[in-house]
Amino acid sequence: MRKSNNTALTFSYTDRYITRMSEENRERIMHVALNLLSSRGYEGTGVQEVVNACGITKPTLYHYFGSKRGLLMAILERYGNARRQNLDHALRYRGDITRTLAETAVGLFRFANRHTAFYRLLLGLWLAPVASDGFRAGASYHEELQGRLEKLFVEAAADHGNMKGRHREYAATYLGMLHTYIGLAQNGYVKLDGEVAFRAVHQFMHGIFS
Repeated sequence: MRKSNNTALTFSYTDRYITRMSEENRERIMHVALNLLSSRGYEGTGVQEVVNACGITKPTLYHYFGSKRGLLMAILERYGNARRQNLDHALRYRGDITRTLAETAVGLFRFANRHTAFYRLLLGLWLAPVASDGFRAGASYHEELQGRLEKLFVEAAADHGNMKGRHREYAATYLGMLHTYIGLAQNGYVKLDGEVAFRAVHQFMHGIFS
């Protein structure tokens, strides 16, 4: 017996509704878990604490993410991709290294201001023991930004001969300085704004050209 068009439409609507509800549940779990993990640390937070905070059961967590590490990877992918897209334009070298670094600082600071919980979690993962699960999970997101900054300094070396061969240490130093400012802001010592971005770039460029 053939399905009526109405029955087919009903199933289609139901499928879309279930999919939307599933996506909303997944997003809510990620949001609650992010706040918990950023405040307590990934390694210091147990699965039971996560599910209690989210108001779900362990099977529900495993259904959506497979494990606590799977949940962490989903969070990192979501916000890590957003950070990369946010900095796409700023990291394009256009013949003025000072301007490019300033735009990068402003873009990164704006992102960190909007996503404070994510950045606290990310910095915590970077400072975790190298052999830890958390460090391994977050390492690629640090390496990705480090690599893009290295590429920027390689391109700038065509205009600034003293930069040749130093792209790796320049990238690490600049990124480390920006992350230090973000860490200070997380703890209330500075405010991430244009003035701080200017100060960071001036401080860095003075070190290069002095």
